[in-house]
Amino acid sequence: MTTTTTTTTTATLSYAQAAALALQEAMQAQPHIVALGEDLGRGGVFGQYRSADGRCLVEHFGPQRIIDTPISEATIMGAGVGMALAGLHPVVEMRVADFALCAIDELVNQAAKNRFMFGGQGRVPLVARLPIGIWTASAAQHSQSFEAWFAHVPGLVVVAPATPQDNYSLLKASLASGDPVVYMEHKELWGLQGEVDTQATAELGRCRVAFEDGGGQDLTIVSWSRQVHACVDAARTLAAQGVRARVLDLRTIWPWDREAVLASAAASGRLLVVHEAVQAAGFGAEVAATVAEHTGARVARLGAPRIPVGYAPTLEAESRIGAARVVQVAQQLMAAKAR
Repeated sequence: MTTTTTTTTTATLSYAQAAALALQEAMQAQPHIVALGEDLGRGGVFGQYRSADGRCLVEHFGPQRIIDTPISEATIMGAGVGMALAGLHPVVEMRVADFALCAIDELVNQAAKNRFMFGGQGRVPLVARLPIGIWTASAAQHSQSFEAWFAHVPGLVVVAPATPQDNYSLLKASLASGDPVVYMEHKELWGLQGEVDTQATAELGRCRVAFEDGGGQDLTIVSWSRQVHACVDAARTLAAQGVRARVLDLRTIWPWDREAVLASAAASGRLLVVHEAVQAAGFGAEVAATVAEHTGARVARLGAPRIPVGYAPTLEAESRIGAARVVQVAQQLMAAKAR
């Protein structure tokens, strides 16, 4: 009798565990990958450097590859840029995107521009993990979303995963890209559970359909990161009201999937872009303007008001964009007269 062994490639993991697994597998396959930042030795502030068996990655790879650093973001990022130029592939942990502002010169003026300024003689294959978004009861200096800032910088790739699967697949893709990647995980998604298929891959610059009803004939909703989940909830509510919507998760902010967004918006005739970042000058404006320039679709944006995120729950709530608000703006867009 012949026994066939089937290898299972899927597992239920948290958003944090999915990223840790991706990094662990990449480090096992490629000895030039290292990680550096604060608190990595204890598994990271959010457990994103702790494998599914509970062990910190430093136990697997040692302190020479999982490197604890002093509290100096400029030093951490600067060291990462130097490592990359010297032939390593560093993962630079900034703990939260708000703290990365102390390392802007190293990231924006050095990592992003080196390949261009020196005629391609040097490359900076660096992944900077900059967790974004509102962090409950953490107030104005720990709850910001800066994806539009980095999308504006030539030379940087900008990634914003919304699910455990994408946090696995997109981190793998970012490590393989060879360019400096600003990798923006959401601070409130770390515990999100989901199925992760380790054989599934993701391509930078390609969105995914997060929800679709009736072919999305009435409305296209574009979002990314944690806000995708609010948009999917809103789309389900809209479906019950007879509105056929498609939700596109951009996944990568730069490059972004213009072709897929333009095709969906042209077919539905309406586009709503939703993001947690402040609406004024947010990346949603780029998406909306591009769709307006190339299609006849009506466009609308929904983002946070231009206020600091408050500490008090009532103030913090003013900066959150929930499903009910998405439904309200979508209904207004559906009611607007066609051009």
